[in-house]
Amino acid sequence: MVQCRYQRLHVNRKPDLIVRGGRISSLDENGEPQVRCYGQLLGAFYGLMSLWTDSGRWLVPAGHSAWIPPKHPYMLRSYEPFSGRAAYILKESCLTLPQRPCSFATSGLLREAMLCVDGSESGSCDPEQNLIAMIICQEIRKRPQTRVGIPLPNDRRLLRITTAIADNPADNRRLDEWARWTGMSTRTLVRRFLQETGLSFTEWRQQVRLMRAMEWLAGGRSVTTVALDLGYNTVSAFIAMFRRAVGMTPTAYLNGLLTPSTSAGDSVPARRLNADMAMGERLP
Repeated sequence: MVQCRYQRLHVNRKPDLIVRGGRISSLDENGEPQVRCYGQLLGAFYGLMSLWTDSGRWLVPAGHSAWIPPKHPYMLRSYEPFSGRAAYILKESCLTLPQRPCSFATSGLLREAMLCVDGSESGSCDPEQNLIAMIICQEIRKRPQTRVGIPLPNDRRLLRITTAIADNPADNRRLDEWARWTGMSTRTLVRRFLQETGLSFTEWRQQVRLMRAMEWLAGGRSVTTVALDLGYNTVSAFIAMFRRAVGMTPTAYLNGLLTPSTSAGDSVPARRLNADMAMGERLP
């Protein structure tokens, strides 16, 4: 009798977490603020994504996750190539989770949990999936919050520049050329860029390139290929930049890099974030 009651409690309860099957291959929101009635955990496994909310705008690199609580306006964009994982948490389970958007480093436990959970199409969740959901919620609660990556400006003209650079970090246009491209004076661009990001234009572009370099190196590209793809004229110039920023050469970084394990659940066909899913009508 006790065992049957236990089973009913677990089989009949609503799922704590809903995740779209397959990897996220891109984030293709339409540029307008979105609002969802459920919480969203978006993990970037490779590439960059930008998260814009009323509390700020920032880039989230690979190895980090973004949390968006229910009913909170946001905009998302990815910079190709991009892949990751998305988990949707019912609003009833979000009461003890952060109430404002945030980002944090993805722990190995959180990554594996996101890869293991398969969601439910029947409106019920078995004990194993409930346990995985509890692990994910616990990781969201305890991970130190930080706006990782680099800040994005609010000025639309500066956003044009930062978006273009994030899309193509090899773009070597000079500061005055960027200013003319957006209809700003060079002095205004320099002043506004520092005010809105806390970084000079040169520092900001270098941080984007450094982020991309780490991702591409981890993805298997050679040091020479990364240097050229980032727009450096010589490999030695890229190595010098990397050493100044990271404290070691790209080769030393690669030698010490621990590649995250790949779960079998990550080998399913890629799907876009906005693709229809079977239980979409059951989302709150």
